[in-house]
Amino acid sequence: MPEAFTTHVLTITTGSSETVTDLTGECADFLRRRAAGRDGLLNIFVPHATAGVAVIETGAGSDDDLLAALHTLLPADDRWQHRHGSPGHGRDHVMPALVPPHATLPVIGGRLALGTWQSVCLVDTNKDNPDREVRLSFLG
Repeated sequence: MPEAFTTHVLTITTGSSETVTDLTGECADFLRRRAAGRDGLLNIFVPHATAGVAVIETGAGSDDDLLAALHTLLPADDRWQHRHGSPGHGRDHVMPALVPPHATLPVIGGRLALGTWQSVCLVDTNKDNPDREVRLSFLG
């Protein structure tokens, strides 16, 4: 019988620009290997102070719209007290309050139960740190 709780760590390189990276395929691969057709929960966690997890539509402009909205809400300028790194980097440390560093999603029959247009995405506005870890944990 498969383990009731299992974790896998992804290493994602986001580069030197703000990104929304679709992780849905990696989540599905993990569940195929570890969920073994069971129902349960998938937790996605980003152990970084400047990245988050969003469940959004991708490929139709929503990912760019999310980054634009974050620029409007959290401008990359000198207003931030947290000042190390590239200009406006303090906003990157506030961003996870709006796009949290975690999501817990239902798994039915070993498959992620997302809506038709939903994708699981890593949101990274920190241009100074291109390497990210994403922890996938299945409980079922």
